[in-house]
Amino acid sequence: MPDAVTIKRDVILRAIVTEQLKEDLDAEFGRAVDEIDQQITRLDIGARQYVTDLQRSDIQQAMAVRQQIEGEKRRLQQGKDELIQRRRQVEGLEVGAEIIRGTIESHTELKVGDNLQTALRGIEVVLKDDEVVEIRETEGGIVPTPEEEVAPEVASEIELP
Repeated sequence: MPDAVTIKRDVILRAIVTEQLKEDLDAEFGRAVDEIDQQITRLDIGARQYVTDLQRSDIQQAMAVRQQIEGEKRRLQQGKDELIQRRRQVEGLEVGAEIIRGTIESHTELKVGDNLQTALRGIEVVLKDDEVVEIRETEGGIVPTPEEEVAPEVASEIELP
């Protein structure tokens, strides 16, 4: 019978706001917005020819496909709008404040006799311009809500069909 097991737990990445971080975030959001614009353009170009060819054989199916494409474009636009809103929030960040940049996983070992609550305490890594300045232990595993997190990852969640 094993006397230890390795478990995963989340580690919150916090960043201290600096002018460099604000510039980096602005650039990340800008690239993400540009990527969505490119996806919309590719969707338009590919769909235009496909729908035109389809109209010749089945007008109803062509209309259904067109509606699907329009729905996908609306979804992409909503993602773009959210990124633009988050980009504006970056402008208002105060230098010296802390923001959540995301989470990563770490492993910890549980052994017979360990206190489970202690082992499951949350860990936060505080960064300043990508340099670790502090590692904190928190009560319970704190998981950030999407509103707390400042990262342009919405674009990576958007995929074309």
